[in-house]
Amino acid sequence: MNETYVRVNGIRLHCVTAGSGPLMLFLHGFPEFWYEWKEQLREFSKDHLVVAPDCRGYNLSDKPLSLDAYRVPALLEDIRGLADHFREGKKFTLVAHDWGGALAWAFAMVHPEYLEKLIIINAPHPVIFQKLLAGDLEQQQASQYMLLLRSPSAEMQLSAGNYAFLVQIVLSELLRCGKLTEADKEEYLKAWSQPGALTGGLNYYRANEVGPPAPPEVEKEIGGSAEKFLLDPGLAIVRVPTLVIWGEKDIALTVKNLDGLEKLVPQLTVKRVPDGSHWVIHERPAEVNAYIRAFLS
Repeated sequence: MNETYVRVNGIRLHCVTAGSGPLMLFLHGFPEFWYEWKEQLREFSKDHLVVAPDCRGYNLSDKPLSLDAYRVPALLEDIRGLADHFREGKKFTLVAHDWGGALAWAFAMVHPEYLEKLIIINAPHPVIFQKLLAGDLEQQQASQYMLLLRSPSAEMQLSAGNYAFLVQIVLSELLRCGKLTEADKEEYLKAWSQPGALTGGLNYYRANEVGPPAPPEVEKEIGGSAEKFLLDPGLAIVRVPTLVIWGEKDIALTVKNLDGLEKLVPQLTVKRVPDGSHWVIHERPAEVNAYIRAFLS
């Protein structure tokens, strides 16, 4: 795997690349970085040019200070700039998880002409997610953590005790069951410790006001939650062949996010992983890769 820096949309993004052939671009979520995709990079570099950036604000990529720099339109331009740098004028496959998936859904709506295929892993379609945040008690309760991530004290709470909170929610079970190693944990701690990286990741939530309705005392501190998450519902149809892989034990995103998805994504394939969580990429890499490989072919 090769490391490179690409200047797009006025910032410099750190990318890991491998292989050659048609482009596959991988977008991570919070609080991950390019390393989330290491097993997919190994597999798909056999017959593709694979590119996994640290999204803006994360790890070794630039971390703009302005909150406006983390709003969705700017983030979509990062994707477009990276694609134009690597794709040689051809359509490409976009693979994404969590926040990366939210952006990938939006990119597919706005720029379908760029995409050969779209692959989403545990990331809800923004229109369905917004409806659930507005009116579904189960998803509202599951999303309470978003209010914490938008709070002024989030950095202090998440970094305390050598990032004990993040270790607990992301790494602890994966370490316990042997899906990640102590060496992997050190890579995460190093990425989270990069100056400004924790704030960069949190600013995705703050800038886009993502979350369930907040109690009045919390809203006074962090502001209200946006009624429109990403896009007008009129623009919500995804006209790209799409694979959705969903770990059904995701405690942050309920399986209700799959209900009615076929109405918004006419060319839809869904693969459910009953015993997979939000971190199914780490838990079941061979299964995830097999689903992607079958979809590509």
